[in-house]
Amino acid sequence: MDRRKPFEHATPEQTGVSSSLILEYIDNLERSQTEMHGLMIMRHNKMITEGWWTPYGPNLRHGLQSHTKTYAATAVGIAYTEGILKLDERVIDIFPEEAPEEPSENLKLLTVRDVLCMGCGMDTMPWPSKDWIRDFLHTPVNHKPGTTYMYNSTGSTLLGAIVRAKTGLGLFDYLKPRLFDKIGINYDNLRCSCMPDGMEVGGGGMYATTEDNFRLMKLYADGGVWEGERILAEDYVKLATTNQNDSATESINNPEASDNFLGYGFQIWMCKPEKAYRADGAMGQFTIVLPTLDMEIAITETAVGAHWAQSTLNITWDFVEKITQSEALPADDEAYDRLCRKLKRLNIGNPECQPFSPTAARIGGKKYKVTSGDLTPFGANFMTGDKADGIDTFSLEFDDYGLVWNFVTRSGREEKIRFNTSGTRFSNLLGKKEDLTQLYLGDAYWKDEDTLVMHGRWVETCIQDTYTLKFNGEELSVEPDNNSAFKFFKPDPIVIEKL
Repeated sequence: MDRRKPFEHATPEQTGVSSSLILEYIDNLERSQTEMHGLMIMRHNKMITEGWWTPYGPNLRHGLQSHTKTYAATAVGIAYTEGILKLDERVIDIFPEEAPEEPSENLKLLTVRDVLCMGCGMDTMPWPSKDWIRDFLHTPVNHKPGTTYMYNSTGSTLLGAIVRAKTGLGLFDYLKPRLFDKIGINYDNLRCSCMPDGMEVGGGGMYATTEDNFRLMKLYADGGVWEGERILAEDYVKLATTNQNDSATESINNPEASDNFLGYGFQIWMCKPEKAYRADGAMGQFTIVLPTLDMEIAITETAVGAHWAQSTLNITWDFVEKITQSEALPADDEAYDRLCRKLKRLNIGNPECQPFSPTAARIGGKKYKVTSGDLTPFGANFMTGDKADGIDTFSLEFDDYGLVWNFVTRSGREEKIRFNTSGTRFSNLLGKKEDLTQLYLGDAYWKDEDTLVMHGRWVETCIQDTYTLKFNGEELSVEPDNNSAFKFFKPDPIVIEKL
């Protein structure tokens, strides 16, 4: 049950920010090539803006990607605060059974602190396996730890394993009484993917709300204290939120993400504004702390590509540069009313609508088999090593509301997904209760007489699937695509056979 204590609210003007400036900020975010999902702004400990773009909402989980890393680092910080571990402890001493019998000199130097600041000294990271900790510790440490920077998501997951090795508790079980319950994060509403050995993927597997992320970073903004109780040691917070490892080499592989070149703390990035820092997940999951303005901003969105995620940050920096005073501004009832009305009407936009084609009557109910390629909304997860559960056979049934996609996967999983053709989205609940994501919104339209386009949106993530079906007599071709930032391999073409 969610028992979080609500934040105190105020008008923007009461905290020295104009409502018109926030409206301009929101307009600029919406005009960029990102799809906004959630926004929260606090100043002087008062919430001045909260908005979610339908179909996203305040209590809907959202995929965090690497924003998860800051939760994992917070677990280490709490263990450090409790005296359970030290930052200068050697990793091979924590995992003696997984370490090589004759570790290299560099591996002997690798400490918890090095892992926290992406200073592992490795040039590669291992893919998930049941023995992933052993694989990590057998990865060559080519550079003296702490002297180079490499973004290492497996190392971030190792942070949770370090806590587990010290306490016997998994990441979430450790954090529930020590963090989640204390700062108002609803444990029952959280989800996280796991490694093959059951360890939560601290490098990028978590699903939480915009406000959960906000509360996590508000703890850092307040120096590790929540409602008078110290949760994180003051020195840990200072280290975590200041530059511990130069990250300029990020420009080699990610040249568009200029805010990634400014330094790295403990699973926290430094930012362009003075003393600012952020938790950051792929596709634009940002929670930003701006100490000089006494302001915090949380964003969830879909930003496809590093360029557009950086665009969101640039728009944010332009916004905060225009905040020039700390004291209250004169009330502006008209602008505040416009802001309130804007926040109540946020929407990602309606689907395209063309519900009719004579082809529907010809192909409805016919059965097809996928003879090559992976056609499925249940894709692979490179963070966990899960494989795609491809569709074996399927059919389409049409009615006045749209269509139902009936299919059986290769593992025998049977699903029915409805896609509305009325210019709206249908909310499907797929799979099992224990699945990480279940809500799948479906819409479709006829692009032309023989081309059906179906969109499926995993609304608890950033991901939207697109299926373009082209009918040519008895033949059917399907072109699947999605907007994921993690498409590392070109998929095999889909081959369909009519049964």
